[in-house]
Amino acid sequence: MRIDVVTLFPDFVRQCAAVGVVGRAQQRQLLQVETWNPRDHATDHYRTVDGRTCGGGPGMVMLIEPLRAALQAMREAAPEPVHVIYLSPQGARLTQGRVEALARRPRIALVCGRYEGVDERLLAHEIDEELSIGDYVLSGGELGAAVVIDAVGRLQDGALNDAQSAEQDSFSNGLLDCPHYTKPVHDALGDVPEVLLSGDHAAIRRWRLKQSLGRTWLRRPDLLAQVVLDDESRSLLDEFRREYMRHDQSGPNGRGTEI
Repeated sequence: MRIDVVTLFPDFVRQCAAVGVVGRAQQRQLLQVETWNPRDHATDHYRTVDGRTCGGGPGMVMLIEPLRAALQAMREAAPEPVHVIYLSPQGARLTQGRVEALARRPRIALVCGRYEGVDERLLAHEIDEELSIGDYVLSGGELGAAVVIDAVGRLQDGALNDAQSAEQDSFSNGLLDCPHYTKPVHDALGDVPEVLLSGDHAAIRRWRLKQSLGRTWLRRPDLLAQVVLDDESRSLLDEFRREYMRHDQSGPNGRGTEI
């Protein structure tokens, strides 16, 4: 997969994409990340990429021409059709389902705004989709682009050392992930639940599913309302609820000892 990023801060994007799973995906040639700086396509002596907003008011707006030229150069750099995304708090919320859909595309481009944003005419004619990583405002789209690159890059076949890691992530089945433990088995902070040490894979699977259902019910009931539960899941969720009601909570928001 190829991801092109149009940004005034290409070094930041390249550095974010060079580490961890995404960096390994690039080393394995599973993912290619390229950057395009609109300032390289500015035509004046000062390499201007922004102008005052029409109608008055504070802040500057990114100019059409440098962005349009950068997008044109980006499109001509590779033969694959490209889906162009503008990172914006006004866009649709980025979800795991949307990430999975983007990960199946051969090529996407991420346009990072700055200042007060981008001239609306360019958005109307050059952008296929607007995405938001949350209901808040950042100084620019680079952090949002880094989030998309990481979320999409890790889903490329072979990027993770164990493919099941992605399958068990939070949101992959519409639920939050279950809790995880490692050594030591016994610690002053508590013990690893016995079921995880039992070697009974069926019991472990059932426990993990119950915890996943219960955590989603406690922390993100909005997600649970969107999931169609089978008979086993409904039974496990009812079991979790009953145990929760009886349980002496030792942490805020039900985040103490697991049930």
